[in-house]
Amino acid sequence: MKQKYLDIYEFDDDKNRLNFAMLEKWLSKVYWSPNIKTEEIKKGSLNSTMVVGCYFGSEQVGFLQLVSDKTRFGYIMDVYVDDTHRKNGIAQNMVLFAIRNPELEDVYQWFLVTKDSHSVYKKVGFGPLDNSERWMVFRKEKIRH
Repeated sequence: MKQKYLDIYEFDDDKNRLNFAMLEKWLSKVYWSPNIKTEEIKKGSLNSTMVVGCYFGSEQVGFLQLVSDKTRFGYIMDVYVDDTHRKNGIAQNMVLFAIRNPELEDVYQWFLVTKDSHSVYKKVGFGPLDNSERWMVFRKEKIRH
């Protein structure tokens, strides 16, 4: 599925269009995936329910990954917008592109984790997690070289 935004940006969920070298450049430097390598990004993307790329002409300028059962649960992750294209509503519109996808219309619980972009996601309806004390996490530490 493709969609235009501001007549200059295109959102696309075609996994074959992703620029994995660019994704490694971006994602290996962020706090949630330091030193991640192309192979891990590729494996994760290919196994995700959906990926969303944002393109400025042929250049990829944004990315989002989504894991979902397509019924009750959707987890949005790895939202990234290239520095030179930030503050244009790209992150918000990638999230809306995913949430509004017809294949995901039954999903009624959407989640994401952010350290510093709460205001971005609040604009599309995200808020604090209810009953956060019920949630638990198990982290299997992975050594990245």
